Amino acid sequence: MFALVTDIAHYPDFLPWVVALRVKSDSETESVADMIVGFKGLRESFSCRVEKRRPSHVDVHYLEGPMRHLDNEWHFTPLDDGGSRVDFMVDFSFRNRLFEALAGQMFDKALRRMIAAFEERAAALYGAPA
Repeated sequence: MFALVTDIAHYPDFLPWVVALRVKSDSETESVADMIVGFKGLRESFSCRVEKRRPSHVDVHYLEGPMRHLDNEWHFTPLDDGGSRVDFMVDFSFRNRLFEALAGQMFDKALRRMIAAFEERAAALYGAPA
């Protein structure tokens, strides 16, 4: 799961609303990328830095774009059956009040759709859980 989450170049292949992504730099411990997201005719781009602490932790930090801030954390814990427990936290706010209102109304639904996209991608790459 760590590999799937840190393979940001492939996000446009499976994540809803990710229209395009450009990796500006990538190393074993850090990536920097520009992402364009789109929803119902709205498009915004932003930049972020992804800190990779293999195999247990990923931090994503907002660099620039339409938001006031955006931070998210991924924590991966191995399970005895060979799977992983994945904990995810996101904290964000928009500069634009319209986007803030839209995000507030759609947040739960959007988050569930994003989680499902990661689960489907994991099943496609690694096989469905037993």
